[in-house]
Amino acid sequence: MKTILAAYSGVLKGMSHLTCSTGADRPVTSVILGTGSSILSALQDVPSALWPCRSKMEKHLQLISVLQWVLSFLALGAACTVLLFYMFLTDCWLIAAIYTAWLIFDWNTPKQGGRRSSWVRNWTVWTYFRDYFPIRLIKTYNLSPSRNYIFGYHPHGIFCFGAFCNFGTEATGFSKKFPGIKPSLATLAGNFRLPVLRDYLMSGGICPVNRNSIDYLLSCNGTGNAVVIVVGGAAESLDCAPGMNSVTLKNRKGFVKLALQKGSDLVPVYSFGENDAYKQVIFEEGTWWRALQKRLQKVLGFAPCVFHGCGLIFGDSWGIVPYGKPITTIVGEPVTVPKIEDPTEDIVDLYHSMYVKSLQCLFDKYKTRFGLKESDVLYIR
Repeated sequence: MKTILAAYSGVLKGMSHLTCSTGADRPVTSVILGTGSSILSALQDVPSALWPCRSKMEKHLQLISVLQWVLSFLALGAACTVLLFYMFLTDCWLIAAIYTAWLIFDWNTPKQGGRRSSWVRNWTVWTYFRDYFPIRLIKTYNLSPSRNYIFGYHPHGIFCFGAFCNFGTEATGFSKKFPGIKPSLATLAGNFRLPVLRDYLMSGGICPVNRNSIDYLLSCNGTGNAVVIVVGGAAESLDCAPGMNSVTLKNRKGFVKLALQKGSDLVPVYSFGENDAYKQVIFEEGTWWRALQKRLQKVLGFAPCVFHGCGLIFGDSWGIVPYGKPITTIVGEPVTVPKIEDPTEDIVDLYHSMYVKSLQCLFDKYKTRFGLKESDVLYIR
């Protein structure tokens, strides 16, 4: 009985800590969502015999952490845009006007290195996100902080869970494994035109995948920068499915030319299991549905995939929750690239072929360790 009372007292102290020490600059909701240190640490002190559903609670927290990211990526920007316009029609119009003025003033920040927050990158919620699948990051080579890098991430998958967890958060310990290297995951520039979502993304060190943003990171931000580009992009996501080992890379040479112009080394990155998070209906080339997907991809900037995961309540039903399949991200050995301000097509082709060969070697070396057979091959499209 004394043990139960002591644990209950710890929880009360944790709640007291939340109400008294959050401060004006850190709202209560952020503390609960971000660190959760007081209540969670108090609950963890409860003996396992008195907490029979502890593992079940952790599973629920993992599910919530993944679901909040999926819903944020899909709907947060649109919802906040609608809310901002609605606020102009209410008594809160002044708040909307102030935020809009700030948005205009801050418009170019994503292109100039963004506004990274180590506090957000270290939120406890990301460790639950990591453990849901789980996601692992494996280092194969030391990277020098005196150089800049372009990481080519493969494959895209549906939501790039591995890319986000490894390079947009510290859940897998990127900064400890690669000291002195600062990763910046590049994503659709359109996301940074949406209120609130843009700030959420920037806090994780995520930047727009456009020339201005990448130029700034590789030219005006010193050394030790690693821009992570999902090379296959939206086109690759249309072909991802469980067990599929193919990447869209054969004609993707822009990132190689950029690396040459900036003298940044190319680092191949492959995530085993990225394509297993969702099942997708893949329409064959030449069909009306495939043509519509490609048309919408050009207009919207992203591919409207027809996919499903598991249900929120029943695991054997269909839903938006991803399947809890392991994702292992391997960071390969860099391809050293010289600085050539105006590289010829032949030079670009040469380093592109070197990068492709390095990626294939990385895949072949580790494929049998992560559920694939020796006969499995990586298809380059």
